Amino acid sequence: MINRNDRKYARRKRHLRVRKKVSGTPEKPRMAVFRSEKHMYAQIIDDTTHHTLCASSTLNDELKGTLDKTWDKTAAEKVGEDIANKAKEAGIDEVVFDRGGFKYHGRVKALADGARNAGLKF
Repeated sequence: MINRNDRKYARRKRHLRVRKKVSGTPEKPRMAVFRSEKHMYAQIIDDTTHHTLCASSTLNDELKGTLDKTWDKTAAEKVGEDIANKAKEAGIDEVVFDRGGFKYHGRVKALADGARNAGLKF
């Protein structure tokens, strides 16, 4: 049986391996994704100045009221659409996708698809 701490450690190692290759610039910032057991989070970050340009999660009041569950694929897709809309308002059209050490399937893929459908390029 795999220990929960071993899974967290393995994800952190994968994330560090991904972060060696993925970095955000002012022209093409990084969209970082984190999924917990009950929520999804997404941030658009400029790594040169270390500033978060915009963020969205299932904890936002405008999203929380419209969702039945905060831990399913539809909630992740709504977060993707919301972060894409906030990025468009901030003048960001293209980002680099950082999956945060998570596998690109399920909720992470749903968030990415929602952002792409809302017009964000990556």
